[in-house]
Amino acid sequence: MRPTRTAAALIIGDEILSGKIREANVFELARVLRERGVELARVVVIPDTIPGIVHEVQQLSKAYDHLFTSGGVGPTHDDVTIAAIAEAFNVSVVRDPDLERALRDHYGEDVTENHLLLANVPEGVKKLWSARTPWPLTVLDNVWIMPGIPEVFRMKLEIVREHLEAGAPFVTRSVFTKLDEAALKPFLDETVSQHPKVAIGSYPRWQDPKYETKVTFDGTDRNAVERAFTDFQQKLPDGEPLWTE
Repeated sequence: MRPTRTAAALIIGDEILSGKIREANVFELARVLRERGVELARVVVIPDTIPGIVHEVQQLSKAYDHLFTSGGVGPTHDDVTIAAIAEAFNVSVVRDPDLERALRDHYGEDVTENHLLLANVPEGVKKLWSARTPWPLTVLDNVWIMPGIPEVFRMKLEIVREHLEAGAPFVTRSVFTKLDEAALKPFLDETVSQHPKVAIGSYPRWQDPKYETKVTFDGTDRNAVERAFTDFQQKLPDGEPLWTE
């Protein structure tokens, strides 16, 4: 079986921490990583400061198989991610000729030096391409440098889907019940203790006429997940579960 690979996300931007902009990229990233059998194990949100970004990039890139940054790659004064990643790996910031050419083609006679700042990258990056988008995704070592704008972030995720090495695929089963978490706790505790290799989660809903609590069973060992899934249902009182997925 392929090993489970891990990832961290570094969300960069004063606007996220101040509540000016709603963060939307972690949710999309987590879904794509899970599809590829990669566990998103940590998310860090930090302001637009070079020392802070350098520190987190150095720590997270060593601790996880992949690090995805989001934000700070534009042409304005607070877009310092490129410079910080370059500093973290002790390389220079350089002008990439392929990106410059693409920017000149896109903007034509209206192109300015400020537009061309978007072609600056840490020296040594790999450029990953997809037929679905005209703009590549740049990767330095195990750091995937992603934009912060959600629409563009989702565009670059298509490149991640195509190029990210897959880990062991996840298996998920779900049980929907009309019982609240307090009533489910004895059955949950017993199932958790009997199936330590399966991640079991409980998620209540308020004022939902369809169900009260959803219980999920996750793992990379399909047989183990199915055993825990079945065992939990057998512990429930008559009339439960309402349905399963």
